Amino acid sequence: MDIELSDHKSLDISISDIDNDPSPLDTQAFSLDHELPEQIENAVEDHHCIPSSEPNNENGNFQPHNDIGNFEAHADDLVTPQPQPKRRRKKSIVWEYFTVQNAGENTKRACCKKCKQTFAYSNGNKVAGTSHLKRHIELGTCPILRRKEKSLGTITPLAALGGGATAGSPKSQYKGRSRYSQNLSFDYCRSRREIAEMIILHEYPLHMVEHSGFVSFVRNLQPQFDMVDVNTVQVDCLEIYSCEKQDLANLLGQIPGRISLAVDLLISSQTVGYVLVTGSFIDGNWKLHRRILNVVMVPFPYNGEALNHAVGVCLADWGLVSKLFTLTLDKGIWTGSEIQSLRGFLSMKNPLILSGQFLIEHCYAHLLSSMAQDGLDSVRETISRVRESIKYVKTSMVHEQKFLELKEQLQLPSTKTLFLDDQTQWNSTYLMLVTGLESKEVFSCLDAADPEYKLSLSMEEWKQIETLCKHLREFDRAANVLGDPASSTANNYIHELWKLHLDLNQASISGDDFERALVEPMKEKWDKYWSSCNLVLAFAVVMDPRFKLKLVEFSFAKIYGDNASSYVKVVDEGIHELYSEYVIQPLMMTAANAEVRNSENIVKTEVTEVSLSSPKAYLGPSSDRLSDFDAFIHESSTTQQTKSELDQYLEEALLPRIPLDVLAWWKLNELKYPILSKMARDILSIPVSTVSSESAFKIGANKLDVYRSSLQPETLEALICAKDWLRCRQ
Repeated sequence: MDIELSDHKSLDISISDIDNDPSPLDTQAFSLDHELPEQIENAVEDHHCIPSSEPNNENGNFQPHNDIGNFEAHADDLVTPQPQPKRRRKKSIVWEYFTVQNAGENTKRACCKKCKQTFAYSNGNKVAGTSHLKRHIELGTCPILRRKEKSLGTITPLAALGGGATAGSPKSQYKGRSRYSQNLSFDYCRSRREIAEMIILHEYPLHMVEHSGFVSFVRNLQPQFDMVDVNTVQVDCLEIYSCEKQDLANLLGQIPGRISLAVDLLISSQTVGYVLVTGSFIDGNWKLHRRILNVVMVPFPYNGEALNHAVGVCLADWGLVSKLFTLTLDKGIWTGSEIQSLRGFLSMKNPLILSGQFLIEHCYAHLLSSMAQDGLDSVRETISRVRESIKYVKTSMVHEQKFLELKEQLQLPSTKTLFLDDQTQWNSTYLMLVTGLESKEVFSCLDAADPEYKLSLSMEEWKQIETLCKHLREFDRAANVLGDPASSTANNYIHELWKLHLDLNQASISGDDFERALVEPMKEKWDKYWSSCNLVLAFAVVMDPRFKLKLVEFSFAKIYGDNASSYVKVVDEGIHELYSEYVIQPLMMTAANAEVRNSENIVKTEVTEVSLSSPKAYLGPSSDRLSDFDAFIHESSTTQQTKSELDQYLEEALLPRIPLDVLAWWKLNELKYPILSKMARDILSIPVSTVSSESAFKIGANKLDVYRSSLQPETLEALICAKDWLRCRQ
């Protein structure tokens, strides 16, 4: 619209200019940021140039009133407007932070009072508005305000600045950002901790905080955050490790039972290694815990002295010398003489391990990986041809199209997609072979449909792959038990082992020469593992109320045949000997025991009070017709007390063979079996594997990468342990 002035000059005020300003429009007064004569402003208000806050056309858009388009005012009318009550203009709160300065003819700029930075404001009749000024204050780009707000630990929300986009504004360009700023405050210390935890949990290098891409990302995400350097983030990681270690020490100090250790070796690219010591224990609430306790650097070669040193460091560091129960390691790393030396070391530290018989010389996960590796090595060349055949199909669209066309012609019911394996994980190679077996007919005919394919396998070779996969399937099933939370206690592994024994035994008498040769080294390794671990595994299954000694008798009959009774007798005598050692130990007063004894005292007191206050309730010895009954009960209880808790437990009927949380069962029966429950707590926490479930399928030893090998031993221990402890909290 045009407003004619008295000096015949006109001023164009366009509705589109008003709409371009992202700041919301006031429904009471229309305030222009540039200076206009007061008369013009009043005239605009008199002629209803104030847009309504509600849409007023049929399309739902904002539209000026009808008389705006025909409005033409003479200068005289502007000078002498109709008398109207003068309205007070509202000004944005940003002017508490900015001043308007002349920057030339018809040009003005807004200057920040804090940092003195200037911004576009007006150029002639064009006004820049105030939204960019609000952003300068709100988003913390003003360095002076940023330093001030950083010391306070907060950011200024948009609501405190006044105006801004609202949920109902049609020009809400920064709606999401405004809401976010209103609801959250910036915490510098928390942000530093989050970065340190991210580096620990995901094994990122410490110097990633100095990578230009990461620095740029954080700077754009939160301009208020001053990026930390390598030394600072290292200190933060060590602080997290120290805090988490104190929490774990408090937990270990409260456990009512003993702790079992598992020892593994990390090989570095240098001439040193690191002994990884993991502790397993059950807390007072009957919850199983597994925590990495120490990462101890040892020199090469790794001998028995280094092993004893690592275990001794762990026991002394955590004060566990009197709480050690048993130890699990891998004989593939340590020699027999070193293990015997450690067995004597443990016997001196703890008499409750039957002269070191509870030392487990083989790792369950390493056993399965080693047997699987033997099977893969036996047909390595054939597996390589299967891998190359799959690669031939997967790496060319033309080859894959021919493969799919041939598969459709043969009408094979295959549902698995071909994929290439990760050769560091034996189960990945097993799954690759399974997918290849499903399409063996296609591969057998592919050379006829595609002359370029020269890798066809014979039916005899496919049969060998099929035989191998049959055994790898059993190893895969047995290894998956490690990752099952319901099978985390030691009582679940004897089931898998005797099933593997039956599978290998049956294959060893097979009429197939290839299968007999395939399982021969596997069976030899299984026999060595079983001979050193069967006593511990049998004790663990006895602590399962669904099986007890009955499953030991059943499984030993499958393994030993006619000689099974003598081996069952060894288990029976051994568990009674272990129980007798627990009996002579002082029975610790738990909260539950104290509660029971207190309740017994209360009952006795109440009986006495009733006897004294009510003569009829007690008739005296001469008139008590059930005195013989009291004698009978006394004799019965005396006879029953001759049986130990262990014998009572073994004589009770087995529970139904249904899914059962064994630890929860012992928690409920802790008062019934106070001594036996202590023994069950220690036995069920014994680790059968030295590695985590994620490493159960790994081929070869655990190796540190070049970066982690270069770290100081204290820093490496802090990063590895803190990662394990933080993950247990999640």
